[in-house]
Amino acid sequence: MKMQLNSGPSRRATLRGFTLLELLVVIVIIGMLAAYVGPKYFAQLGKSETTIAKAQIEGFAKALDAYRLDMGRYPSNEQGLAALVTKPNEGGERWNGPYLSKAVPKDPWGHPYVYHSPGTGDAAYDLISYGKDGQPGGTGEDADISN
Repeated sequence: MKMQLNSGPSRRATLRGFTLLELLVVIVIIGMLAAYVGPKYFAQLGKSETTIAKAQIEGFAKALDAYRLDMGRYPSNEQGLAALVTKPNEGGERWNGPYLSKAVPKDPWGHPYVYHSPGTGDAAYDLISYGKDGQPGGTGEDADISN
């Protein structure tokens, strides 16, 4: 009994791959798509960080109002936002916290929130995130976000 070794199409014809030109065309198309989609994606990312900072400031405002109802005043500059989580030494018998479920988070860019009491003008307090650059002032993602 003899076996036939070369039945069907040749081995070379069945091992067809992509040419270098075809691979380059695909890479160029992927690069063009990335160039179009990338900036739009990162612009949305910046907007979402700003939205998160605004939401956190609103949450702090509610916690600060609850603190004021219990203590009769807002935390001092020395106590800062930590008074929402840790019982203060003076007047602590009226403290009914913690007013935040977790430790005070940093803003979405990794900078601490700035708290001043009393605030500027008629405000009882100022609560500020200095934005992406962490410096006062700025525009776009670097703009300050406050209560």
